[in-house]
Amino acid sequence: MRILLINANTTEAITDRLVAIANGMAPEGVSFTGATGRFGARYIASRAASAIAGHAALDAWAEHGAGADAVLIGCFGDPGLDALREIAPVPVLGLADASATAALRHGRRFGVVTGGAAWKPMLEEFFASRGHAAALAGVRTVAPTGGEIARDPEGALAVLAEACRASAEQDGAEAVILGGAGLAGLAARVASRVKVPVLCSVEEGVRAAIAALGAGPAGLMPHQPVETLGLSPSLAARLG
Repeated sequence: MRILLINANTTEAITDRLVAIANGMAPEGVSFTGATGRFGARYIASRAASAIAGHAALDAWAEHGAGADAVLIGCFGDPGLDALREIAPVPVLGLADASATAALRHGRRFGVVTGGAAWKPMLEEFFASRGHAAALAGVRTVAPTGGEIARDPEGALAVLAEACRASAEQDGAEAVILGGAGLAGLAARVASRVKVPVLCSVEEGVRAAIAALGAGPAGLMPHQPVETLGLSPSLAARLG
């Protein structure tokens, strides 16, 4: 079975890294293939970039989704999640949505640590929209953006560990999500410094996508065909 992992930003190296992690976790008979955003920001760090990434995720699925048994949006914040669930005939998972579900298995409240100050209100709104407003202990951001952390993970470990500890000790989080594609693999490296579980959003998204194989689509109201202008031929065909 094949899972399409969509990186809705335009950094190919991030896609390659996520696919390598996912295939390292995949059981026999399951494989992940990657698709990188054809347009948009190198790394999502604003509302404008996130809005564009939602379009890029739809575009990537239309181009590469044929034959996929599930889709994983490999961007924390899950751009295009519900839109893809509306039009894709297979399960669609997102890193943030899947991580919240996993975190709540560890307790009633979870915190989030990620890179880039603009993400704090964006993620607060996202988790509220998924019904997790009361469960969210808080979102803490560190000064490096996710893209900067991806380029220099060693330099970010101390500040990430400090933010995770503050999430647990000051905010009351019973689990902390280290969120963002650029932070993949770092949760295990800071976990020993934090008194509650620290979850990697990428690993939780991969687990959720594998678990969803064989399930039906999300059951949202199906997309109604529309006339479009200026879209890629593959996306126009999907929407039409």
